[in-house]
Amino acid sequence: MRMSSLFLRTLREDPADAELPGHRLLVRAGYVRRVAPGIYTWLPMGLRVLRKVEAIVREEMEAIGAQELSFPALLPKEPYQATNRWTEYGDNLFRLTDRKDADLLLGPTHEEMFTLAVKDMFTSYKDLPVSLFQVQTKYRDEARPRAGVLRGREFVMKDSYSFDIDAAGLQRSYDAHRAAYVRIFDRLGFEYVVVQADSGAMGGSASEEFLAVNEGGEDTFARSTGSDYAANVEAVEIPQAPPVEVTAGPARVVDTPGTPTIEALVEILQAQHPRADGRAWTAADTLKNVVVMLVHPADEEHPEGWREPLVIGLPGDREVDPKRLEVKVAPAEIEPFEAADFARYPALVRGYIGPQALGEDSASGIRYLLDPSVAQGSAWVTGANEEGKHVVDLVLGRDFTADGTIQAAALREGDPSPDGTGTLTLARGIEMGHIFQLGTKYAEALGLKVLDENGKLTTVTMGSYGIGVTRAVGVIAEDTLDDVGLCWPREVAPFDVHVVAAGKGEELFAAAGELAEGLEARGLEVLYDDRAGKISPGVKFKDAELIGIPTIVVVGKGLADGLVEIKDRRSGERREVPVAEAVDAVLSEVRGA
Repeated sequence: MRMSSLFLRTLREDPADAELPGHRLLVRAGYVRRVAPGIYTWLPMGLRVLRKVEAIVREEMEAIGAQELSFPALLPKEPYQATNRWTEYGDNLFRLTDRKDADLLLGPTHEEMFTLAVKDMFTSYKDLPVSLFQVQTKYRDEARPRAGVLRGREFVMKDSYSFDIDAAGLQRSYDAHRAAYVRIFDRLGFEYVVVQADSGAMGGSASEEFLAVNEGGEDTFARSTGSDYAANVEAVEIPQAPPVEVTAGPARVVDTPGTPTIEALVEILQAQHPRADGRAWTAADTLKNVVVMLVHPADEEHPEGWREPLVIGLPGDREVDPKRLEVKVAPAEIEPFEAADFARYPALVRGYIGPQALGEDSASGIRYLLDPSVAQGSAWVTGANEEGKHVVDLVLGRDFTADGTIQAAALREGDPSPDGTGTLTLARGIEMGHIFQLGTKYAEALGLKVLDENGKLTTVTMGSYGIGVTRAVGVIAEDTLDDVGLCWPREVAPFDVHVVAAGKGEELFAAAGELAEGLEARGLEVLYDDRAGKISPGVKFKDAELIGIPTIVVVGKGLADGLVEIKDRRSGERREVPVAEAVDAVLSEVRGA
């Protein structure tokens, strides 16, 4: 491939909308171009990388016996209605109607289609197990598309599904897919971690995420300092605090004017209501009650959906983590509790909410859930449901109750690990793959049953396994770049070698062209910078570093002495070799790496 004819323009300035370094470089190096928010054109160089990532995914999926098919992206509404995802997906679903007013959607994922395909073709346990996959474009109307190809509204995804007759078969299929994912991500060449995950709206008994470790990632995960425990923060389950002996005296209401915040409350408690034991009050002694509005999707009972206030009680030194909360209340969405909402629910006194008037069995009927760190028998300072007043020594189980618990508090560095070993450290990551033991959720909804060995109809059990293919390109770019450009791993690089003719004169270009042809004849993929005219060697060197092909061969000043330079893009190491030995030297470097 000659750069003089390659459909490529490199940029010297960063694109204004690029948030992360890899995103900036993919645009500047001519791999992708933005069409609209979350929608990108894959240019020839980018498409070569994307196809190589797809090839790795296909190889490893086929190695475990999975078979590839391809469903349409344009899908009918009815299967998604049957699983209730037509409504559960909410605004993330691209919905449209055809000229006959039939409802259609652009597929965000294809559980329903895979399930129906197997239902149409298989009737017996003898047909199972089977694993099917596709590498296909998906569509989701992301509210906040960001970071280029890392979170787009149109993207390529590998989704696969296993179908088994029982749970033991599902476990075998799940383990095979997990092992394949480890091989895929090892080959893609970026740092990743496997963490426990919440199944969310997908359902199922178990799931794990493969997260690329990256400070710019949207996901936060926790790891134990004392074990191999690792989990996405949404999946971390803090153990229920054991009951404690009640030692507090009777609850009493105290005046706390002008204390709508925890900080103000602690200050006035310390000044006007000191503790009997002499210890200073802290935010951890208070019970914060956070109210949100849940917006539930439509169902048979509520065709237009419905809204529900929810109050969450947690220690005052903690905050609610929106992502942890979102997972626990899905498919409902969360909205702030506005002034108009407080007017509609007078039992909730803004800044002074207490649990005494809450609970589904209370007069208010407002659901109240507690953080599991709040122990039965523990005493708290909390709102008195009256402006300017709080209650001291309000005891859980004696003076108030809750409707249950919720894992919604933000985690902190140093929190005890849920497995009882060590403490938690927190890091950021980008979700690259997610594997689920779905069980029978979709099979039951769509009637996927086969005859078992006794001739009885049995619901098939399923697994679901996804990889973000376009996202992988972005993650590799983020993980392998340096100060001057991209540094592709060999297995996904658009070319094996970048030959640069750095100078002028027919003899130099003839030698560079001959070298490029010789490398190509030996089976290497070669990008040859044959641009002449006003393109200086300095510009060519900068483009080569920006583009990031692993091996750069420079045919320049050294040619007068019969030498060419071989540079390793990642390490920066350079060496000169005789022209006559250059093909073998480059071949050895590429094949031996």
